[in-house]
Amino acid sequence: MALNYSAFLALLLFMIIINLNSFGICQDDDLKNGASYIFGDSLVDAGNNNYLQTLSKANIPPNGIDFQASGGNPTGRYTNGRTIGDIVGEELGQPHFATPFMAPNCTGRAILHGVNYASGGGGIMNATGRIFVNRLSMDIQVDYFNITRKQIDKLLGAANAKDYITKKSIFSITVGSNDFLNNYLLPVISMGARITQSPDAFIVDLINNLRGQLTRLYNLDARKFIIGNVGPIGCIPYQKTINQLSANQCVELPNKLALQYNARLKDLLAELNDNLHGATFVHANVYDLVMELMTNYEKYGFTTASKACCGNGGQFAGIIPCGPTSSMCSDRDKHVFWDPYHPSEAANLIIAKQLLDGDPKYVSPVNLRQLRDL
Repeated sequence: MALNYSAFLALLLFMIIINLNSFGICQDDDLKNGASYIFGDSLVDAGNNNYLQTLSKANIPPNGIDFQASGGNPTGRYTNGRTIGDIVGEELGQPHFATPFMAPNCTGRAILHGVNYASGGGGIMNATGRIFVNRLSMDIQVDYFNITRKQIDKLLGAANAKDYITKKSIFSITVGSNDFLNNYLLPVISMGARITQSPDAFIVDLINNLRGQLTRLYNLDARKFIIGNVGPIGCIPYQKTINQLSANQCVELPNKLALQYNARLKDLLAELNDNLHGATFVHANVYDLVMELMTNYEKYGFTTASKACCGNGGQFAGIIPCGPTSSMCSDRDKHVFWDPYHPSEAANLIIAKQLLDGDPKYVSPVNLRQLRDL
């Protein structure tokens, strides 16, 4: 009888363990909609550069003036409100914004709701953005995710952690613009590299480096990816201002380089979809999406797609970055650009909506809602 009772207890304990492992992360209601792990540059930086000794910072007013979660105080986001990463996370039902990796509160269960590794000035190449002194390159951002990955193992246990990363987490990468604007095209500093390296050779280097970075994330159990291509960087207010263009003109060379890179990127993502078993790499056609927004800005409710809302210098307020002494427009939701380089929250909302639910010409092979549900 005692033996049977012991066997019964052992069986009961076994069943409890099985049930716990079966439900695993799903019994945590706040984790049911998964997490966003965000990599990239100032387009999606949520405050990492606040913690770096760098010339690229956005933790000064009036940046963040429309960011409700902070009461309109600057957070280190390079826009007036939410980034595309913030909006996508909200729309996918994630209860918290992804926490900047460098922030002191990026510990414990906060990392299960998503982590933001993006850094203003960062790029695919480690040399990109050195004009700003400090920034986190993609290589460093992937190194930091490796740290997070080990912490998730400790929080959930190895099996549940792998399940959460592979099935419930989306890896968003918005990078590449700085590799042109603050590396290859930078006057004087990059002149030596540009003499020795053709545009095509530089782009091949970018793609090879990005392939390695994405493969490293795959080896850390990332399976659901969305990768943005480089937007029309020749059309930003800064470029229009310094080149003294009219409102509907763009600088040809930066856009040409972006399109060359984008063609190679599309091929890379097709290659990775074929070769990395179980992974889905979604291509976000940011270039065409932003070009459509700028060309037909009035259709989307904007009054200008050329002038920065916050900035100073030249016809398009495109030379001096947004800060306390900048002039600022009163109709922020009517400007495609917040500052000389970055979209407004109103533009970010339109871009995010297309990535979530949009046309295959802008997001393929699936949109972000479909990616979440895979």
